Amino acid sequence: MSQVISLDSIAKAPGSAETMRQDLAKGGCTSSSCGSSDGPADMPAEIWDKIKDHPCYSEEAHHYFARMHVAVAPACNIQCNYCNRKYDCANESRPGVVSERLTPEQAARKVIAVANEVPQLSVLGIAGPGDSLYDWKKTFETFELVEKHLPDIKFCISTNGLALPDHVEEIARHNIDHVTITINMVDPEIGAKIYPWIFFDKRRIHGVEAARILHERQMRGLEMLTERGILVKVNSVMIPGINDEHLKVVNAEVKKRGAFLHNIMPLISAPEHGTHFGLTGQRGPTAAELKSLQDDLADGANLMRHCRQCRADAVGLLGEDRGQEFTLDKIGEEVTYDPEKRRLYREVVEAERADHQKARAAAEDALALTADAGANAVPMLVAVTTKGGGRLNQHFGHATEFQVYEVDRDGVRFVGHRRADNYCLGGYGEEDRLDTIIGALDGVTAVLTARIGDCPRERLEEAGIIVSDAYAYEYIESSIGAYYTASVGSVDTGRASA
Repeated sequence: MSQVISLDSIAKAPGSAETMRQDLAKGGCTSSSCGSSDGPADMPAEIWDKIKDHPCYSEEAHHYFARMHVAVAPACNIQCNYCNRKYDCANESRPGVVSERLTPEQAARKVIAVANEVPQLSVLGIAGPGDSLYDWKKTFETFELVEKHLPDIKFCISTNGLALPDHVEEIARHNIDHVTITINMVDPEIGAKIYPWIFFDKRRIHGVEAARILHERQMRGLEMLTERGILVKVNSVMIPGINDEHLKVVNAEVKKRGAFLHNIMPLISAPEHGTHFGLTGQRGPTAAELKSLQDDLADGANLMRHCRQCRADAVGLLGEDRGQEFTLDKIGEEVTYDPEKRRLYREVVEAERADHQKARAAAEDALALTADAGANAVPMLVAVTTKGGGRLNQHFGHATEFQVYEVDRDGVRFVGHRRADNYCLGGYGEEDRLDTIIGALDGVTAVLTARIGDCPRERLEEAGIIVSDAYAYEYIESSIGAYYTASVGSVDTGRASA
């Protein structure tokens, strides 16, 4: 096992340059020996430069970099049947949810405070809690204030697209090169089942006409953005029985118009949220249904599978939310930005990414030599617990989610995450929470973790899920590849000798 660079410990360290460099020297490579990570061979360098530090646009980047959303845009111009912005729970991860709304000035102060304490921060996004472009003055004012202090941070906007065509030129002028549009339909008849009304041209419009206008504005906005070289991620909410099959058409249409990514998210419809769908009993898709749809779209627009459906005031790595650490009452009136910690963190990450890429490539080579486990062999699903950095570095009992990978002789592929309540609470486990975790891991063959107690290990194995902590603190892909090879237990001698 190679020595480990602990990105987590570096991020939480007091921040002296010497301490970070010492931590870097303990790792398996240095920035001088490994260099910075190269981009994918099939991607233009200018595109890779835009996404390599964006945790939403790059699955690799989400292991290393954090996003921050500031809730400066409360007004919205449409009503969605899956949305209720009045509900808030600090532990709820759901779009449109916030604990406090901010003025642009407050938001800028908060961003500086977060940047000082969260060196992983690379992206500032505005995702409401209403629509960022319907409240466009507050959105752009926030970006202008932040840019004066953090010129290197990426700006990102999320919108329903209704007001988008009116602001594309301003988006391009403000150097905002990442835009997310929520597109749930291209058929207004289906759209009418999702959107009760829109507010457009100074009037409220209902039904199919409303959905038609929204659709036309979304397509026009998407085309205008891609014509200007702005990267677009399309979010779609999968609603069983309404648009689940239709999303295949949506995928084709957004690919045709140049969308960079298509993110299909499961409907969240718990009754306590007070949404229309929640109150009428509309269910969300199962993990298997979501994966099946994503698999059907493998040849369509590129898919994002690592989305966490973040709050509109989320802070931190995807899969975590440190927003409650940075409420206004915990931030001083005067905040001065110190760039050193973020600069040094990036230096460490570049070295770690290069080492990670070598480990990933070695795992791919080893898997290619693995013999097929029978003519009807299917890929294996393996779940892992991680705190970031692309390693198995989290105790099973501390996990609030499990990242799920698919593995076979063709390689290791990230396919999604399964959210579950903490098993540990004050150092003790609760049986009902472990039941929730076992349910969330349906279809998973094995769990790889940094550490696990005897009781949960036994319960998972009784449920048919193998658990291993033999690969603690190793890279995820290497560990999964090694586990799969050991499980299959044979090597294709023809390939090995070729």
